[in-house]
Amino acid sequence: MKAGRKTISLIGAPIEEGSGRRGAAMGPTALRIAGIDTILADLGYMVVDEGDLRPAPARDLANHPRANNLQAVAAFTRALDSAVHEAARAGRLPITLGGDHALAMGSVSGMARYAAEVGRPLFVLWLDAHADFNSPDTSPSGNMHGMPVAFFCGQAEFAPILNKDRPLVDPRKVFQVGIRSVDERERVEIAEHGVNVYDMRAVDETGMARIIHEILDTVSHADGLLHVSFDVDFLDPEIAPGVGTTVPGGATFREAHLIMEMLCDSGLVSSLDLVELNPFLDDRGKSARILVELTASLFGRRILDRPTRSA
Repeated sequence: MKAGRKTISLIGAPIEEGSGRRGAAMGPTALRIAGIDTILADLGYMVVDEGDLRPAPARDLANHPRANNLQAVAAFTRALDSAVHEAARAGRLPITLGGDHALAMGSVSGMARYAAEVGRPLFVLWLDAHADFNSPDTSPSGNMHGMPVAFFCGQAEFAPILNKDRPLVDPRKVFQVGIRSVDERERVEIAEHGVNVYDMRAVDETGMARIIHEILDTVSHADGLLHVSFDVDFLDPEIAPGVGTTVPGGATFREAHLIMEMLCDSGLVSSLDLVELNPFLDDRGKSARILVELTASLFGRRILDRPTRSA
């Protein structure tokens, strides 16, 4: 990225238990087949593929009637908290390859620990159709991929998944862009806790560039670290169909590339999630290829050279 080349750690998280349907566990493999390691290496980065996490279920936790597959999700949360934290401490930039969005319970928690150790605030840019601020008490489905933001903000402490005294993310440092599907109770929780939400109406009225500029200015002025969590359903399903929670009216291909290019220019990104890719629902690898192309834009590749032209 702009602030100098770093070593990148690819951490596979083949978790699908948080989503309530099969297929997302194949996401890390699809991203590798689409060439995520090769394209990053071609951009000049040292890439370390740490393989896929395969944690045993957390049998120390009792099943929960409103948190589906708690033991499996908790195991991935603990493993990712450790793996992401270790990569960041070693000076590498962790990219978590998903896998459903429940994985952010662990990846963001690991970065929050690292941020606390280096004395810098952690900000989260949540690119998603959904706010994911539910808890077992508020979730209509009980699927834990709808709970990660509430969890890493300390608002879903329903089981001892991680240490209750761990560093948390201030909800006011969470910026959600592209939101277009929020549960009724979830909407109240978001407002009460001060999460910054830019839904698609805000994008249409204000423009994507201005929104991202405002977010990056906030992070920069605070000397913060920025974790980016990118859900496939942030994009319009016509562009990227390989996701189990499609919501019409998402970001365009060019809007997504613009965000990634602006993030690259900022030099602020310290970690990345790529989540909810379900190859079983994809069209011949289309969504996986788009995710890889967007990742390339984040790490320095330009789609347009913007040449100077004579009149």
